[in-house]
Amino acid sequence: MPFIEESDLLELHKDIDKAQIINERLLDQIKFKNKEIKRKKIQRNVLAGITGVFLLATLAVTSFTAGLSSSNSYDNQNSLLVSLDSLDAYKTRMANLKVKNEELSLVKEFYLAKNFIDKEKVYSVQIKSFVENNMTLASESLTNTLFVKTNPFYSYSLGNFETLVEAREFRNQLVEMGFEDAFVASYKEGKRLKIEDPY
Repeated sequence: MPFIEESDLLELHKDIDKAQIINERLLDQIKFKNKEIKRKKIQRNVLAGITGVFLLATLAVTSFTAGLSSSNSYDNQNSLLVSLDSLDAYKTRMANLKVKNEELSLVKEFYLAKNFIDKEKVYSVQIKSFVENNMTLASESLTNTLFVKTNPFYSYSLGNFETLVEAREFRNQLVEMGFEDAFVASYKEGKRLKIEDPY
């Protein structure tokens, strides 16, 4: 039966505690981003509603004014030009709101994909390890990077692959690019399971 020294057991407990703290921070970040997405969605809907009401009110006022000034053709042409300019401005605003809506949808899809990846077993290619937590290399906008605490180092991995074959092919490409120490590892729920055979 293997024997574990007390100091190793204490180190293991410390590492587990640190991992739990990191997981809690990540969950807090996800909750914050979800709140931010909901807030932006509400703002977008309120802005769209206000814009719609304003557009209807402008059209109503313009048509009412056009009816009153029908005797003067010059005033009628002026009001028609003003309403066309306003209509173009509203069309531009609506186009901008559609673009913002698409951007928010992409952010939501990113977080849904990130949650899915964290729950499934994935294969990734580790290219670097650091003694200190150097998060400047990782970007939240990239779903195919992993930055994981592997005692006593922080490891930086590229790619999230469903199969070991895909990960090995990607590793071979990275080795050809100069990352000679790259290796494939399996991850689940943000933790490295094991280092895989490169062949």
